[in-house]
Amino acid sequence: MGLVALVVVGLLVADLRYSQLGTARAFLDTLLIPVHTVADIPAAIGRWQERHLRSRSSLMEDNDHLSRENLVLKGRLQQMASLQANNARLRALLNSSALLRDDVLVAEVIGVAPDPVRHQLLLDKGGSDDVYAGQPLIDADGLMGQVIEVSEFTSRVLLITDATHSVPVQVNRNGVRAVAEGTGSLDLLEVHHVAATTDIAEGDLLVTSGLGQRFPIGYPVATVTRVERDPGQAFARIEARPAAALDRARHVLLVFARGDVAEVNAEAGAGG
Repeated sequence: MGLVALVVVGLLVADLRYSQLGTARAFLDTLLIPVHTVADIPAAIGRWQERHLRSRSSLMEDNDHLSRENLVLKGRLQQMASLQANNARLRALLNSSALLRDDVLVAEVIGVAPDPVRHQLLLDKGGSDDVYAGQPLIDADGLMGQVIEVSEFTSRVLLITDATHSVPVQVNRNGVRAVAEGTGSLDLLEVHHVAATTDIAEGDLLVTSGLGQRFPIGYPVATVTRVERDPGQAFARIEARPAAALDRARHVLLVFARGDVAEVNAEAGAGG
């Protein structure tokens, strides 16, 4: 035994100091590869079963979980689409307000008149925000109407398409003045009392003329869609489509022309 121990110690010292047994050890490691492979077979079988032989209940559970997760993601995607549309509309409002010379206040539509004959909106801004009766309302594309009633925190707006509303306008191309009147239809305005010989044509843009000092000059109102001239009639029949999205706008702009609030307050004080 002592001799065996001496031989073993000698071999270890030789290997550590002179690396004489590296080739033999590498050869032995190669010979032991089948042994390691056979020893790993049970673990490999377990891994294969875990990947390929899962139970039906486990698969159904995973499928149910994925279905729920997919439903949640689709719901979030719908919300994202709505948020993107709202952001696009708000960006359009901000871009339009940057072109105005007047101060504006962003308001949100929180209600509409239940009577289809009355074209009115309810806004979330009121007297506490310096909103006043007669104040113009626009969206990113054009004039929508004017404020007719004001409470502390809300206000009511009459749209330009209401049958009781009219707007002094002018043809942007040549400055011809006229009055655009509501018809009770959200996509139609009529321009009355325009002589048949007047230079006005389909496609002309009608903008506010500033007459009457209710609406500031230059806001788009409508585009002429139809002009009929009857030789037996003194006036032409003119129809126009509103520029603003009267039935879709959610966020709108209340326009403060310079000095509006001060003038309204002064008139109220004088009246008192």
